[in-house]
Amino acid sequence: MALARRRGAPGSPFCPLPKVKPQLEEQENKKYATFKAVEFRSQVVAGMNYFIKVQVDDDEFVHLRVFRSLPHENKPVALSSYQTNKARHDELAYF
Repeated sequence: MALARRRGAPGSPFCPLPKVKPQLEEQENKKYATFKAVEFRSQVVAGMNYFIKVQVDDDEFVHLRVFRSLPHENKPVALSSYQTNKARHDELAYF
């Protein structure tokens, strides 16, 4: 599965982190004081998948898969899947 690799957060005008942070916090029943994208990849589907490595503590990371539908569908950004207990060196790959 070919994914485009980029560093930092998905750029303007779309950055899904503010929208998916509450979704992750609800699913994990946990609040994150730190929530910073350090790497992301994107995949064009019938919309866009974003795979985002997020720093949530000094040495703790999560990998997020976020789906953004096509504009005409007018659907909210959705946290499709995530992986916890990741480290900075863990590869961000399709999951």
